[in-house]
Amino acid sequence: MSKHFQHFSTPITEIKLPTKFTFPFYYEPHMLCEIAAKEVQDYLKTQTDFEHNFGLDSSKEGLIIGKMFGVLVVQNKQKEIGYITSVSGKLANTNTHKKFVPPVFDMLTKDSYFLQEEAVLNDINSKLEDLEKNTEYLEVISQLKSEKKKAAIDIREKKEALKVAKKERNIRRIKAQSELQLEAYAAFEERLSKESLEAKYFLNNVTRFWEHTLNAIKEKLAVFATQIDALKEERKLKSAALQQYLFEQYQFLNSAKKTKNLSELFVKITEQNPPAGSGECAAPKLLQYAFLHNLKPIAMAEFWWGKSPNTEVRKHQYFYPACQGKCKPILAHMLAGIEMDTNPMLQNPAIGKELELIFEDEDVIVVHKPAEFLSVPGIHIQDSVFTRIKQQYPTISGPIIVHRLDMSTSGLLVLAKNKKAHKNLQRQFINKTVSKKYVALLDGNLKENSGTINLPLRVDLDDRPRQLVCFEHGKKAETSWEVVERKNNTTRVYLYPITGRTHQLRVHASHSLGLNIPIIGDDLYGKKANRLHLHAAFLEFTHPTTKEKMCFHKKAEF
Repeated sequence: MSKHFQHFSTPITEIKLPTKFTFPFYYEPHMLCEIAAKEVQDYLKTQTDFEHNFGLDSSKEGLIIGKMFGVLVVQNKQKEIGYITSVSGKLANTNTHKKFVPPVFDMLTKDSYFLQEEAVLNDINSKLEDLEKNTEYLEVISQLKSEKKKAAIDIREKKEALKVAKKERNIRRIKAQSELQLEAYAAFEERLSKESLEAKYFLNNVTRFWEHTLNAIKEKLAVFATQIDALKEERKLKSAALQQYLFEQYQFLNSAKKTKNLSELFVKITEQNPPAGSGECAAPKLLQYAFLHNLKPIAMAEFWWGKSPNTEVRKHQYFYPACQGKCKPILAHMLAGIEMDTNPMLQNPAIGKELELIFEDEDVIVVHKPAEFLSVPGIHIQDSVFTRIKQQYPTISGPIIVHRLDMSTSGLLVLAKNKKAHKNLQRQFINKTVSKKYVALLDGNLKENSGTINLPLRVDLDDRPRQLVCFEHGKKAETSWEVVERKNNTTRVYLYPITGRTHQLRVHASHSLGLNIPIIGDDLYGKKANRLHLHAAFLEFTHPTTKEKMCFHKKAEF
């Protein structure tokens, strides 16, 4: 029996097995996965096998790093149902653990090629650091900077003096033309030409002096620069070679025992190298171990344990799908031939739902969009507010869509029936003269009564469409809010988006630096429910033709 196969401590004989394997990128955990996760979490609460600061115990010292853990319910050769578990990345600076399955490739084994090459790279970095901090090198850089400044000032002053002398010669020349005879003037002109030539020679000599002075310093600097450039080139080549070596060592199995490495899996996905950390996530580790030890995968789930990082939204003990950027190509190979649950992203959630017409005239349409209804066509699903309106109004012109609501968000949308109206309304949104109010039901008790959230956002390149808080590259995102009601450990709030970023209200509600309470039903930043409890309840804009204020209200259905 494989050493990491674990029998359930909880009785499971009455629980029905799923007929299909989990679709890893969008799922509700099967009951067996929930039980397995609970048993792993109980272990994490009490274990003494390793020391790691998850940020849950304020008395612990060291860097806080929350982790994603995975559970895979499996059937062994004896037809017994159990589970295996894993952690994404390293845990307590090692890949070897009593409870968790090993990585697909362990680069940290003693005297491994990776560690040897890493030591070489560290040595190169150390040499580079020593060179770049070398006293003589820094003095030469400073000297070059100082002498360049002196040279620029000196040459500029000499050029200004030449200009002044030239003007004076012109004045003398004009005066001599009126005072001197022809022969005397010719001699005078010759003297002026000689003065001009001597001045130019002088400037050339000054320029050559500074070139000689600076070149001597640059030659000293070149000795260091040559060494630094050589080390950087060596580091670049060795790093690329090591990276390629690692890509080839990560060999992923599937149920047919066929293997593919990272380079093969990502060759058609990206022109660049696979994303950092590819293959280190919990899901590939679990499937690899199962296939190696002839364990049949039944169901899988992943959960977060610890404090959320400052960039993304990760809630302690919440379940999350596999990431798209790192895991999608890998899992597509590993799960080939295994019957899975249907990908819900391929199913049209708007079937049987209708748009409610709130207002219409010659220029604008205002509709109420139900939850789980696209504003514009998606990659796989065309049905949307845009396509429905185009079908209903075949003569409509222009782009139609002025603003959008997330598919899961219900509420008011204004659409333009012609290009002129579209341009006017779009300008109002850009200039932030449109008033919007959303109602949201938060999954917890919010202590404060009102405030403003400023957390810049950008897309998570490794896990679209999720958004990250990023103070370096994110776009400004601002939301004002106020509490309406607290009831049964939920909080009803009004949200006023000043900007209109993707998932802005959902991230600002859930993020630890925002309200730190997810919206009920938020399947990306919280927990799934019957729906996302977020609704665009109020919309006010200026009519593009009549210029009168247009105000619309639509009560939330929750």
